[in-house]
Amino acid sequence: MNIGIAKPFIGQEEKQAVLDVLESGQLVQGAKVEAFEKAFAEYHGAAHGIATTNGTTALMASMMAHDIEPGDEIIIPAFSFFATASCILSVKAKPVFADIDPDTFCLSPEAAEAAITPNTVAIMPVHLYGHPADMHRFEEICENHGLLLLEDAAQAHGAAINGRKVGTWVTASFSFYPSKNMTTGEGGMALTNNDEIASKLRMIRNQGMNQQYKHEVVGYNFRMTNLMGAIGLAQLNRLDDWNDKRIVNAEHFDAHLTSVKTPTRRDGVTHVYHQYTVRVPDSVDRDRVVQHLNSKGIGARVYYPKPIHQQPIFQELGYVDAELPATDVATQQVFSLPVHPALTEEEKNYIVNEVNNIC
Repeated sequence: MNIGIAKPFIGQEEKQAVLDVLESGQLVQGAKVEAFEKAFAEYHGAAHGIATTNGTTALMASMMAHDIEPGDEIIIPAFSFFATASCILSVKAKPVFADIDPDTFCLSPEAAEAAITPNTVAIMPVHLYGHPADMHRFEEICENHGLLLLEDAAQAHGAAINGRKVGTWVTASFSFYPSKNMTTGEGGMALTNNDEIASKLRMIRNQGMNQQYKHEVVGYNFRMTNLMGAIGLAQLNRLDDWNDKRIVNAEHFDAHLTSVKTPTRRDGVTHVYHQYTVRVPDSVDRDRVVQHLNSKGIGARVYYPKPIHQQPIFQELGYVDAELPATDVATQQVFSLPVHPALTEEEKNYIVNEVNNIC
């Protein structure tokens, strides 16, 4: 067996779409990107989609569009990919780390509210592993404290709460890295319902311009290529089917894995299982389990072995004493199993048997 943690699907539709763009000669930020932005926004129920080079630049542009300033504090989880925090540093603001809900691995609303200070301007939950954060509770907290609510939705294409898809609260950022539920190779997307923010995002990703050679804000080249937009359009057509297969695969693991704690799915939530992440019991050496599974051809991975506040740069910035007990425990106990749509029944059963035998 050789079962990767992810398996991007590039079919004939994507290949033909790329060839069509190459033959057109319009390679950068053209009609395919515009069509992809519109389709991705409509799919999630947002008014505007603004495509970027990757998920990190979508986050950075969102910070700039909302006028985040030096010294502003934004509350985020430390149990996430580094870009959740680096986008805040990019505008010289301050990430403030709060603990996670140990069941969903998402930012805890209670911990986030407790971390609010006079300098707090925003809370940005992460829909980690494809499980939506408690957005209704965060919306309430932000309204009560006069804060901006952002979303890091890099791992949650199509995830929803009671039928409302993530990415539709204020401004959200998605990633299309190859391991995600859909891909453009690289690429990112900001979604927003705010016309003014959408206009600023479009300028920021295009050297500060809405029209050629009229630079209204400080901007960058965060433009998505037409090649990536064409791939994204083809992928979006199959996203629901792929997410359904991920859910079916996850339900198979839920029913048959007996030696680890399987993922939580809150009532009313559509979990799209970007990763199928389990916990080992206290007495089990997680790293030994992962090494064993890798030796058996199962691409188990740890997301994330070191929380952001313990990364060297944040230790240098003075986050040495941050106390996040649920985060610390999760980094020692969790690992992820392949859950991608291409898994066969034989592969799923093989994974189950190997995990149950080793733990």
